[in-house]
Amino acid sequence: MYSFTEENYLKAVYKLNERSSESVSTNAIAELLHTKAASVTDMLQKLSTKKLLKYEKYKGVSLTDKGKRIALDIVRKHRLWEVFLHEKLGFGWDEVHDMAEQLEHIQSELLVNKLDDFLGNPTHDPHGDPIPTRQGELKKSNLILLNTVKPGPIVIMLGVVDHSPVFLKHLDKLGITLGIEIEVLEVNDYDGSLHVQLNHKKQMDMSKDVARNILVSEKV
Repeated sequence: MYSFTEENYLKAVYKLNERSSESVSTNAIAELLHTKAASVTDMLQKLSTKKLLKYEKYKGVSLTDKGKRIALDIVRKHRLWEVFLHEKLGFGWDEVHDMAEQLEHIQSELLVNKLDDFLGNPTHDPHGDPIPTRQGELKKSNLILLNTVKPGPIVIMLGVVDHSPVFLKHLDKLGITLGIEIEVLEVNDYDGSLHVQLNHKKQMDMSKDVARNILVSEKV
């Protein structure tokens, strides 16, 4: 059994490593966890001693196989609780993250597996992120960022990069949710903003900042 703090660090390293195959820097972890770099260094050394990650000063950090298994288990619990809170208790997709942060530390494997079965073994959470299986397998995502899509093909929104409540509430105001069909009609050469059409009806302008935080797949 590991402390909440240790689990949070392992999850943070895993999330940062998802974005890049390179070793994760101490500063990146500190920024994600809103803590000081010196505190991060102390914890990384502790986790390295427990053989949960590989840490070399000035060279970054990566998870060991054991550390990755633990991180994936935490991610699985987090995302399953998000599904439960959203689908069964009616919380908005902008509300579930912080509550799931607390629930993800529950240790009972039996409870989590029963939760998984109760929910119908979902494959994705309310933000479109894949949920690891109970065997620790995670399906790789082939999604692309909306700001990379050229005019022409219709794409379907299947995820978000930014999980912050302020961003998710902004999408709600725009009427943009998972499963919506988006057609890029025009790309502004000056600032990279898009003029799009949603579900073959509503047209709107979308900033580059919003578009680069929306994950899509081409409609087949």
